Amino acid sequence: MTGKIATMQACLWFDDQAEEAAKFYTSIFKDSQIKRTQYYTNSGQEVHGKPPYSVLTVEFSLNGMEFMALNGGPEFKFSEAVSFVVNCDSQDEIDHYWEKLGEGGDKTAQVCGWLKDRYGVSWQISPSELPDWIDDPHSEAAKRVMDALMKMGKLDIATLHSAYLGE
Repeated sequence: MTGKIATMQACLWFDDQAEEAAKFYTSIFKDSQIKRTQYYTNSGQEVHGKPPYSVLTVEFSLNGMEFMALNGGPEFKFSEAVSFVVNCDSQDEIDHYWEKLGEGGDKTAQVCGWLKDRYGVSWQISPSELPDWIDDPHSEAAKRVMDALMKMGKLDIATLHSAYLGE
């Protein structure tokens, strides 16, 4: 293949909250922006049922990751089968993303660093070091970290690091 390199973006299907969700997410992540909004036309109304000139898609980026939010109707819902991982370098970052993304979300879905936001999108708010701490499934350190992690909702870096060190 020659020519331009293909780019990728995640597409999030909403009933009619695409613009609201894009504004919500870009308000949480520092390096983010809404890039483009597209609108339905009269064409295809018999298929999509959306009013002409209502929001079709909103393209946005969060910390360099590209997204498209689509107002596609109520047919499809989000599930935990797809989630977005936010790797954090400090407890302050974990606290920030946990609080902001979890606001209005399903509190019963807040386990082991996972949460669902108000739109039903799943997020993993995790310490950047976690993959290194659990890299060897046969090590006692990885077992201790996993034992500690499985008891948490929001992850606590100090507790997980202490478990890794065996303290």
